Amino acid sequence: MEAVRGRFAPSPSGRLHLGNMLSSLLAWLDVRSRGGVMVFRLEDLDPDRSYDEYAHLMAEDLRWLGLDWDEGWPQDESAAQGRRGELYERALQSLRSMGLLYPCYCSRAQRLAASAPHPGEERERGGCRCLSMSEAEAEALRFSGRRPATKVRVPALELAVLDGHYGEYRENLRRDCGDFIVRRSDGVFAYQLAVSVDDAAMGITRVVRARDLLSSAPRQKWLIETLGGIAPQYCHCPLLVSPEGRKLSKREGDLNMAELRRRYTPEGLTGALAALCGLIDRPEPVSPGELVSSFSWERVSREDIILPDAF
Repeated sequence: MEAVRGRFAPSPSGRLHLGNMLSSLLAWLDVRSRGGVMVFRLEDLDPDRSYDEYAHLMAEDLRWLGLDWDEGWPQDESAAQGRRGELYERALQSLRSMGLLYPCYCSRAQRLAASAPHPGEERERGGCRCLSMSEAEAEALRFSGRRPATKVRVPALELAVLDGHYGEYRENLRRDCGDFIVRRSDGVFAYQLAVSVDDAAMGITRVVRARDLLSSAPRQKWLIETLGGIAPQYCHCPLLVSPEGRKLSKREGDLNMAELRRRYTPEGLTGALAALCGLIDRPEPVSPGELVSSFSWERVSREDIILPDAF
């Protein structure tokens, strides 16, 4: 039987918030209920949006809630994406040898390509005009100082991912996703490439994360398999949203762990999260370990969760 391996993969761009803690709790329960191994990977690709202080606070906040891991950062510094550039470079070389890469001079989505996409970002459906750009046009852009990003060319492939919580999710890669950036024009490797390479290299078999990343699953599955790896099973969880319907965000500082740790005990916050998503009937103090034996995705809401005003 294949060993179960899951992961925490936070980005140190800000303090963890309540939504991050819910997806982390569900990722931990998913792995521990299967007797698996948990890995901590630090997704610090973008040097302009990654901070050591937040990285250490994230690890501390997870431990405070009672969420442990067996391998990875900070004990193993090679589990930080900022130290894994050689792996990503080799992956690019493989894709290049297959004729799948091309330079892209478009500016859209450059800044955020190293980060997990947010709704409305990094969705360039269809073809890219740079594919048909003449060498003279490209030379003129280079002469003007424009540096190209690197994009991967996706096939017109209908690809299905069987999500462990939401069921089948299907995309035509060319029509619904489009070619996407694998390395930014400033040389920073892109999120989609790094996550795919790392999940394969680390032997990850279960990826639990928030529902807004479900649309990334087909292209990551395709990248992993194109590079000769085995894609994990993806299992997405509902978003926590404000009463106005807005997704909680590090950018907005929504209910971050500094505030939550002042207001809750670890057991109190775990119980509140478990009740919000449907694992228990009412909020009452409980440790993550006490939820393991009864954990089931069937009990977790499939609808996004509106956060009560009084939380």
